[in-house]
Amino acid sequence: MRDCVFCNIVEGRVPGAIAHRNDSFVAVMDKYPINKGHTLVMPAKHYPTILDMPKEEVGRLFIFVAKVAKGVKEATGAAGLNIGLNNGQAAAQLIPHLHVHVIPRHQDDGASWNRPSRLLVAADELSKWAEAIRQKISE
Repeated sequence: MRDCVFCNIVEGRVPGAIAHRNDSFVAVMDKYPINKGHTLVMPAKHYPTILDMPKEEVGRLFIFVAKVAKGVKEATGAAGLNIGLNNGQAAAQLIPHLHVHVIPRHQDDGASWNRPSRLLVAADELSKWAEAIRQKISE
């Protein structure tokens, strides 16, 4: 879909700091992260929500999420992770392309899953984060 920002990132029409990808899924740094290393994992194919994705692909998506989450945790030194997704506008899904948030968390970091404040991070910094995560996934 040409009007979907995530489809455009997946297809290389707009820049995105890609941390990991395969033929079916892509992990990209969130442009407005809650914490350093906040990564979005999405299918390469456009599905508005998890309810639109074939169930056999949902399992494969979460295998990929687990792999990315391990890389995020190791690259950021996080004490824990929030992993979640929003389905539909009423659930605060801002971009209608299925994506799973992997958010590194640190003790007393002040970040909140409920209406969190977001950081504004330069593209080159996002690329550095992506590279650090990519290295950990490759190990």
